[in-house]
Amino acid sequence: MEFRGYQERRHFANLDGLRFVCISMVLWHHATPGDLNQIQILSRGFLGVDFFFVLSGFLITTLLLREARDYGRFSLRDFYIRRALRILPVYVFVVSAVSFYYVGLKGRSDLADLVPFYYLFLSNFLTDHIPTLSITWSLSVEEQYYVIWPLLMLLLTRRPLIWLALVVVTANVLGSMGIFDLTAPQIGPLTLKLPNASYAPIIMGALLALALDHPRSHALAARCLGGRWTALAGFALLALAIHLTPVEIRGWPNLLIHTLMTATLAALVLREDNTGLGLLRQPLIARVGAISYGIYLYHLIALDITNRALGLAGIAHDWALLAAYSLLSVLIAEVSFRTLEAWFRRFRPHPRQRHAPAPAA
Repeated sequence: MEFRGYQERRHFANLDGLRFVCISMVLWHHATPGDLNQIQILSRGFLGVDFFFVLSGFLITTLLLREARDYGRFSLRDFYIRRALRILPVYVFVVSAVSFYYVGLKGRSDLADLVPFYYLFLSNFLTDHIPTLSITWSLSVEEQYYVIWPLLMLLLTRRPLIWLALVVVTANVLGSMGIFDLTAPQIGPLTLKLPNASYAPIIMGALLALALDHPRSHALAARCLGGRWTALAGFALLALAIHLTPVEIRGWPNLLIHTLMTATLAALVLREDNTGLGLLRQPLIARVGAISYGIYLYHLIALDITNRALGLAGIAHDWALLAAYSLLSVLIAEVSFRTLEAWFRRFRPHPRQRHAPAPAA
């Protein structure tokens, strides 16, 4: 894809399919059939969250860069409103409902002190969690990125921004290896330490957006990653890395996996007629990807419901659990998308684009 064509493209057709891949990995991770859990590649579905991070960093940065190019600068206010209306309705509903169930109905008063930190998007620093809310750690990482990164884009020019991002990635990777050996501050139930390089993939996605938004680096990326087979090769190399890297994934294995994720994402957006990946654009696959945010937040609730239902029915088959809870997660998310989320979407500020909407994020 030529640079001008890339800049004018307002929808990346492969990315809902990529979201499908990511959410499928997460669903698999939380209900992997026991007889397959010993195979390393099949035990690392949690890396679907990392791929979500890379995708999110890329899309958010691309949206802001294009708004700034079209209008001189992007609206920080409109960005925060759009993000709030996209993220908060489902998130607040799930956190409130689950907290009320365990603290109010089940009498788990010991969990009450944790509730405020979910609303403050600090759950990535919690060492204990309310059941089914442990997955909100990733939403906290994203929200922290949403708050800080756009401010940096307003304050810094391109080159200092890139250097700062590289420093953050390097420090995050080295920190995950314990290189700095710092004592983590403890504030109530919070421990201000991350066990893995959680910020690295989202910043790497942002760096990809910055690279593809510049003519020279876009041309280089197109030469290296713009082939018809490149995206499929990227997925294959990523699968090999996930399977062959050491059991301890911190440090260079994490960086390798995140780099391959970033390269694969680049291949998917540089050209959309990728050989062997037409499935990513199939309507059903794309639809599941489009509602993947809701699936992610609801899926542990669906897993708990399915576990109880299968137990009452006397069904104890791992594959039945995986299929049933995955389907229930999709159904709940679809209903939520058409009702709760649809109501709030009406209030999103209209993009200031004169000709076409910004890329969906």
